[in-house]
Formats: sequence, C-alpha cells, structure tokens
Amino acid sequence: RESPRAAALRQTLQWSHNGKIFSILSQGSEYQPPRRRGAPQEQVQARPLTIIKDASDQPAAPQQGQRGQRGQRGQRGQQPRRPEPPPPPRGLVRGREHRQHHRERHRANETQEKVTVPPPLPRREDMMVGDDPYDPYKSTDGDNPYYNYYDVYERPRPRARPGYGTRIHQYGLPDLVPDPYYIQASAYVQSVPMYNLRCAAEENCLSSSAYSSSVRDYDSRMLLRFPQRVRNQGTADFLPNRPRYAWEWHSCHQHFHSMDEFSHYNLLDANTYHMVAEGHKASFCLEDTSCDYGYYRRFACTAHTQGLSPGCYDTYNAEIDCQWIDITDVKPGNYILKVSVNPYYQVPESDYSNNIVRCDVQYTGNYAYVSGCHLSS
Repeated sequence: RESPRAAALRQTLQWSHNGKIFSILSQGSEYQPPRRRGAPQEQVQARPLTIIKDASDQPAAPQQGQRGQRGQRGQRGQQPRRPEPPPPPRGLVRGREHRQHHRERHRANETQEKVTVPPPLPRREDMMVGDDPYDPYKSTDGDNPYYNYYDVYERPRPRARPGYGTRIHQYGLPDLVPDPYYIQASAYVQSVPMYNLRCAAEENCLSSSAYSSSVRDYDSRMLLRFPQRVRNQGTADFLPNRPRYAWEWHSCHQHFHSMDEFSHYNLLDANTYHMVAEGHKASFCLEDTSCDYGYYRRFACTAHTQGLSPGCYDTYNAEIDCQWIDITDVKPGNYILKVSVNPYYQVPESDYSNNIVRCDVQYTGNYAYVSGCHLSS
C-alpha cells in the first residue's frame, strides 16, 4: 500500500505547459500492448500524461477537480483502505480524446503506407522421374512438332501412357548422324596385354584369335582406337529397341546393354573392299552427353534411362572398352575404316543415308594414319 506521504508526493509532481497543468496519477505499471515487428518508432505509444487543468476549460472543470480532491482526502483518512483515484476531470477526458484521435490517425497512416505484398508464387515441383538432370518423359503441346523445344521446368508432367517405360507423345522420327571429323582427329593404335582385356573379351570385342586356348594373359593385342560422337538431328528421341526389363546386365563393366548393337566397326581392304577385321559396340550407355544451344539433357545412364534426345550428342571416348577394332592379325597396308550407327535399322529413323562414316587408314604395323573421313551411304 502507498503511504499518505507518498500519495501527497505524487500529487505534487505537477507541471504546466501551454496553459495546461499535468500530473502523474498512475498507481502502478500500465499494460503496454505488443508492438508489431518492423513498425516505425512513432507507433510506440509512451505512457500517457493526465491533464488535470486546461486554461481553455470552463469554470466548472476546476470545481469538479476540487470535489474529486476533497473526496480523495476523505477516503485517504479512512485507513487501511487504499485511496481510489478521483473521477476524471474534463481535462482528462480531453486527453483521452486526444490520444484516441492520435491512434486513429496512426491507424489510417498505416493503412495508407501498407505495402501490398504479392502472393507467393506457386512452388515449382521437380517433375523428374528418376533422371538427372532432366525428365525424360516430358512432352509439349499438341501443336508443336519439336518435342525437345521447352525446358522440363516450364512444362508439367504429362499423364501416364502405356509402353516400355517410355511414356512419350512425340512427332516425327529420330535421325542419327555420326561425326566424321571427331573420328579422324583422335584415332590411334595401342598395344594392350590380355589381362587388361578380360571384360572386353566377355563382350566379344576382340578378334577370334584372342579366344584361342594358347593365348596367355601376357600376350598383347594391337587395337585401332578411335572416338565416336553421334548426334540426333531428328525431331524425336532415339530410344533402345528393347524394353527396360529385357536389358542385359554385364557385371564386369557394371552396366546394362539396351541394344544388341548400337554401332558396328569394320576394317575393309582398300582395293577389294573385303572385311579384314571387325568390331562392334553394344549400347552400354546411350545417354545425352552434351546438347546444342537451346536443347537440354534428359537421359542419363546413372538413372537407368537410356536414349538420345533431339539436338544432343552421345560421345564415346577412345579409351573406353570396345571402342576399337582388334587389328592384331592385320598386315600393314591401306584400309578403309567403316563406322555404322544403328546398323541393322532396329530403331526407325527419318533418314538412314547418313549413318555411315568411311575413313582412309594407312597401317604400318606400329602406327596408323587416318584421313579423309566423310559420311557415306
């Protein structure tokens, strides 16, 4: 409880300003509503001061203040009751009206200054179905014949369609074209011991003499290595002819074979055009290695989705297994290297006349010079 001396001291804390008399009449701490985060400092309302006298008030206002003071003195004499605050004089009412008007003005200013925040954009979901980095099952609208024209993130996932796991609605046909200059730029001959060719031997990538019982692990094979880069310049995906459940797993190379033969390599005699050596390249990883500007990769071997998108390249470096022709039994001379993609036409294409590359090869027994690579039918 507050002693009469403290109450009297509280009443003496008065001051005047602009013809008004102010006094502190609060009996305790006042509740402060929580302030909105980020609000300016003007919104913070300080503790209001009570106006007990105003020079512009009518004479009745001091009389009411005197009656309130007399009633307060009478109540202060009755102990141990706590003194009650006097009824608010007219000046107090004017102070409340002023604060209420101040709050309404601030509320109006907040309404005017409130920035309209646009609603958040809808979250774009990743519609990929097991592929990285793009969805192999996307499709475009029915009026656009270019299937791979849009990015995967600009189109929703199409509805499911039956098939060999290739739920695609597309127009046109693929068209594979090998790159002759890529072969000519990086072809070379290499001698490799048999103990490094065990996995290739399991996939029949060597000549028939390599499978003789007299061949030892330390025997060497002479290999004509060359890279290959195939581009799909058609308007549809080039997909394996086998359904996914029919792919063959090779544990040595740790990959699936989705086609019997994706590429076929032959070495022909330059005069008689008879085949002197051959090799083959099973489709162990048919994927979008790179793409032209404006096209996007959508097939990756790591996601078990093999194929070649329009405008994209499938590149095989010269140092990988089976990317060669075994020329151990070939004599030095002039030959023709023939590289064919989709050799048995197992996958329909719009044009088969550009699937073969021919190169002139001059073999010395230790070196090979490749020149004149060009497309042929």
